[in-house]
Amino acid sequence: MAWELNSGKPIYTQLVEKVRLDIISGNYKPGEKIPSVRDLAAEAAVNPNTMQKALSELERTGLIFSNRTSGRYITEDEKMIETAKKQTAAAYAKEFLKNMEHLGLTQEEIKILLTDVSGKEDEICQ
Repeated sequence: MAWELNSGKPIYTQLVEKVRLDIISGNYKPGEKIPSVRDLAAEAAVNPNTMQKALSELERTGLIFSNRTSGRYITEDEKMIETAKKQTAAAYAKEFLKNMEHLGLTQEEIKILLTDVSGKEDEICQ
């Protein structure tokens, strides 16, 4: 199944974000070998060159590394993965707060909203 990519952002950027999210969310485990460029490109329904560029960017950040003889692997540095997860969560939280402020909600109203929503999680999920 093709990945959900949109035209609002460059495909390369979306690929980096998707693989990064797969790493920090635990879909790929530390030290695990990731699928080949061709396999990932086919799965995402993108050009292999675009996927190669995205994976090279992730290598540059240290989240993945290449073993020339056997492919690419997820870093075994769990602290790096945890730091990336916290950075991503903070970015999501800032975006959420910005959106709520655009709606005109005060910080107190945002807290109440979060309390209400988290208390009704079972209802929302049904």
